[in-house]
Amino acid sequence: MEREQGLAEINRTRIIAILRGVRESDIDSLAGALLAGGITVLEITLNTPGAPDMIRKLQSSYGDRLYIGAGTVLDSDDLQVAMDAGASFIVTPNTDEEVIGRCRDAGIPIFPGAMTPTEIVRAWKAGATAVKVFPSASLGLGYIKELQGPLKHIPMVAVGGVSTENIADFIRGGCQAVGIGGYVINLKEIEAGNFAWVTERASQLTDKTKPFSESE
Repeated sequence: MEREQGLAEINRTRIIAILRGVRESDIDSLAGALLAGGITVLEITLNTPGAPDMIRKLQSSYGDRLYIGAGTVLDSDDLQVAMDAGASFIVTPNTDEEVIGRCRDAGIPIFPGAMTPTEIVRAWKAGATAVKVFPSASLGLGYIKELQGPLKHIPMVAVGGVSTENIADFIRGGCQAVGIGGYVINLKEIEAGNFAWVTERASQLTDKTKPFSESE
């Protein structure tokens, strides 16, 4: 999948759900709950126990309806684990040009993490599909807006501090998409079997992004 196709996947809802610390026994129900709420892009972090098996499982059961990737890919070894598991895209918290280059050469969309303008440009030139501005919760929306002046040509994904109250502001501020973890992937609710809560929160988020979403 090339850069444009990778962007098309996140443009449908502008949301990437970040699944970190989820139990493998809950993964199918959680995926179904997110899908019911309109979220179709899922990132399973590799520091979640059993992450590779969860990626394989979801690709088998939801691969035709969900876009399933691997997150917290720190280096080439992690990348190989993610690729072997069948991840459709890669997300990193850091800018590793070797990882970006391997994804570029293999045609796998990659969203590397970067903070400074220098890192963002480096990641883009290395072949990033879009650059994850991280940590957005600490940097804030104002920082994203300031980056748009010189770097508006680089698609950016904000991760951290996104909620129903500000998700539209992040997208209007120049973000291609946002990554959302605990705000929708609430482990307490999930472990209690309250998947209806996840669906409701996902629906609230996707309602806010509908004006910005692009269909196929």
